[in-house]
Amino acid sequence: MTERPLLIAWHSRTGTSEALAKAALEGAGDLAEMIEASEVREEHVLAARGYLFACPENLATMSGMMKEMFDRLYYPV
Repeated sequence: MTERPLLIAWHSRTGTSEALAKAALEGAGDLAEMIEASEVREEHVLAARGYLFACPENLATMSGMMKEMFDRLYYPV
């Protein structure tokens, strides 16, 4: 795994949040790595120096898949 200063973690059911994440990746270029929330692992989080999280807002909170990512990584990281 290559160290990247920016980790872009995303989840999208309609494609809108994915498009936002892709635009951020395009702007950051080689300085970023874009990974779907369900695929983010402990080593990705630890290798990054900054984070961008893109997901839909559902009932005034983040999407379930993004919350699952945070829950899964909370104790290991």
